[in-house]
Amino acid sequence: MALIIGFVVVGLVCAIAAVFVFREAARMSEKPPEAVFDPDDAYDWVVRHLPDLVASTLDEEDVRRILGFQLEFFKRNGVSSNGSGVAPQGAVIFGSAETVAYILERAAETGESYLPEQVEGVVECQLAYLRFIGAVGRVAAPGKDDPEARADAD
Repeated sequence: MALIIGFVVVGLVCAIAAVFVFREAARMSEKPPEAVFDPDDAYDWVVRHLPDLVASTLDEEDVRRILGFQLEFFKRNGVSSNGSGVAPQGAVIFGSAETVAYILERAAETGESYLPEQVEGVVECQLAYLRFIGAVGRVAAPGKDDPEARADAD
């Protein structure tokens, strides 16, 4: 008799666990978990994936500095926060000439000078990392939210 009750209890526990697992799997398929950005992980990934031409002209501290300025740019534009800030309205354009110009300006303020091509290489690699972890979506088609498309239309 005790053996039968034991089997029933184990079966009931397994059934309850299965319900929770399937429910959580269904929830995650509808809304995947948000990507978490880790600056150290991003730095390591970018250093490993930089194009050879850019990697040969920058040392690791240069890459760290450029990534830091890019994060400053994100924060200034309201796209990087700990979840307590106001979300930006409309599409956000990453990797624009404005990003590169900001980084070059900030680097000059600290006494460093980089070529736009160096900064673009690091920024593009960082954006590839953000896509890899699911923090940013696909590349936007030119449209009303694209500053370059608006400039062409004017």
